[in-house]
Amino acid sequence: MSFRLSEIEHHYGKNVHILSDPCARSWLARLCSPSTFQPQINSLVEYLYTGLLKTCMNNEFPRKRVRQPTRMTAMHPEAPLEEEVFDTDTRIVTVNLARAGTFPSHVCYGLLNNVMDPQLVRQDHILASRLTDDAQKVTGTALGGAKIGGDVDASIVIFPDPMGATGNTLVSSLDHYKKVVGGKALKYIALHLIVTPEYLKNVTAQHPDLLIYAVRVDRGLSTPKALQAAPGLYWNEERGLNDKHYIVPGGGGFGEIMNNSFV
Repeated sequence: MSFRLSEIEHHYGKNVHILSDPCARSWLARLCSPSTFQPQINSLVEYLYTGLLKTCMNNEFPRKRVRQPTRMTAMHPEAPLEEEVFDTDTRIVTVNLARAGTFPSHVCYGLLNNVMDPQLVRQDHILASRLTDDAQKVTGTALGGAKIGGDVDASIVIFPDPMGATGNTLVSSLDHYKKVVGGKALKYIALHLIVTPEYLKNVTAQHPDLLIYAVRVDRGLSTPKALQAAPGLYWNEERGLNDKHYIVPGGGGFGEIMNNSFV
């Protein structure tokens, strides 16, 4: 059984997938609107991450053939169900990058527990904070603490982080897993609602093995030539971050709006 990913044409590399999904983009546009408030905000985030994770699973998770009975097998034992399904023996880790990633990771954790073997699914937690200079420009990321539930050997490790802005948080988190946490992961996957060209350039250079899935790439401050071309064709002329490293057009701080806490 083959799955065909619906994605836009771009020049960011084969591990970057910007989805061509009108429903998801409609939800995301509503989420980014200044007229959208709680509880609609978290409802939209749940819809978006449920769809984004399902798409990622269809394209990335290992599958196996099964032969099993159905409710009709007693009447027709000659025709059991033969189907290709996800290989539930696969270990899965979803990482909560607090605070913007807390609710998205919880949504992913719940879905994964209902599809895969719950005994092989876990949720890790990392507290990451932006480091900024006097001009409020991001200079790096501080990892304030982590609760890691074991090694990641032969695991698919997922980072559901809504905004891929500078990429510093994800780079620091991946560094931590690869250098500190034991085991060799099967795959590292980032799930984003919005990414910038700056983010993609940073993370693909430092972690080329990372698989990236996003609903939208925002590059609103790019040159006219870059905006008229396919994304990534004139990567050096693309810009999606303002001087304070907020995404444009973006949707503001998702960690702020999801938690109704503007600090």
